[in-house]
Amino acid sequence: MVAAARVGLFPVLMLALAGCATTFEPQRLATPDELRDVQSKSIGDVTVSVSILTDEQARRHFGVDFGRHGLQALWMSVRNGSDRRLWFIRNMLDPDFYSAEEAALLVQGDVPRDARPALHQLFRDESIRVQLAPQTVSEGFVFLPRVEGGRYVDIRLQGDAYLESSQVRGPAVSPSSAAPTRAPRELRFDFALPLPDGDFDYEQLDPAHTYSGQVLPNLTLDELRATLERLPCCALDADGEREGDPLNVVIVGESQDVLNSLSRSGWSFTHRIDFRTVRREIGAAIGGSAYPVAPVSSLYVFGRKQDVALQRARHSIAQRNHMRLWMAPFRFEERPVWIGQVSRDIGVKATTKSPTLTTHVIDPQVDLTREYLLHSLIGQGFVDRFGFVRGSADGTPSQPRVNLTGDPYHSDGMRLVVMLAPEPIPPDEIRSLLWEQSAPPIAEGQSKAAERNVRPIEAAPANQGR
Repeated sequence: MVAAARVGLFPVLMLALAGCATTFEPQRLATPDELRDVQSKSIGDVTVSVSILTDEQARRHFGVDFGRHGLQALWMSVRNGSDRRLWFIRNMLDPDFYSAEEAALLVQGDVPRDARPALHQLFRDESIRVQLAPQTVSEGFVFLPRVEGGRYVDIRLQGDAYLESSQVRGPAVSPSSAAPTRAPRELRFDFALPLPDGDFDYEQLDPAHTYSGQVLPNLTLDELRATLERLPCCALDADGEREGDPLNVVIVGESQDVLNSLSRSGWSFTHRIDFRTVRREIGAAIGGSAYPVAPVSSLYVFGRKQDVALQRARHSIAQRNHMRLWMAPFRFEERPVWIGQVSRDIGVKATTKSPTLTTHVIDPQVDLTREYLLHSLIGQGFVDRFGFVRGSADGTPSQPRVNLTGDPYHSDGMRLVVMLAPEPIPPDEIRSLLWEQSAPPIAEGQSKAAERNVRPIEAAPANQGR
């Protein structure tokens, strides 16, 4: 009886394993009409449009489950109205992109064996071409590693390299075939694409109604400085009684510019705290695995928890840079002002003070993370002006401050103020507000013994070289 039962179970098991690979019925989307949040930008006669397919859209269009295999499909449309041939540089978008064959091989287990050649052909046919002919519209997909929350998309289009007519050997180049004299060699289109799943805090961000019914004052530069210096030093707990992490960041810019510049600079959006995200965070903490959009606990400024949080995750949930931002009840140059707190997490510990039963341990050198934020924004060209004002929490390594979970930290007590440039600008065009001088963030945590690592250049002997 037992043997017979085992034999009878085998074909049932085989049918169950094959159950997910019985059909292959892709249904092509009517792109771009059925896509979500298509964004477009133009430079001269060239327009690029992009959108990332949802898992359901990808399943319908390609007939396979992209989400289960860690894939995302980026749809692109390039209207090349110029007279130049352009080249799409895919590895600048993501050096880890998947080729059509590679992506198809990854998902082919979802379809019957006899449908796999058609699957591979579909992926090849739906890939956007690298060469974009003049006076054409080219559409297609790029297959990318899956990310959560949002994705910065950097599209680079390169024109052909032309030689000056005097450098060309052989028959002379006619004027009609020469490259346009003023056309840039590279066209760059950047997009910040949100990828909502219902759990991200930015999905509830509503700057237009944060101060509904109030007329916010538009401050002058001097008024802004004085106001920032008078703000509380630190974020508070929910009761408004205990001080938490220091308020050490100020960003001036529209909400979309803030999210775009931080996303482009490598910062990710974060999940809200709910049952699903808490369970996932606890699992990541126990397993030491990554959770790049892990929730950030709530702190309070202006009587409410942060409006949005972002982070720069690392390979483990225990290590990340994270930032909380609150929109202030005043403006500067008719733009919103965001008050923030930024610090680096370097470990995880258990605590009953957090709804997740765990909390991060912060790096005591909080000024180093403040500089990290500034440098990441400068590196991507999003800083128009910056400076420092007093008003944050100060402390020394020997007499540190502590946050709500008892982690010590020290700081020079300065707040970084960044006024964003909506479009990237070169570093030599950045201006300083010339307010306060911040302390060197590494040197302020060192002892006298570290002075041996900095010494003056010794003068050369008078007779050297004679």
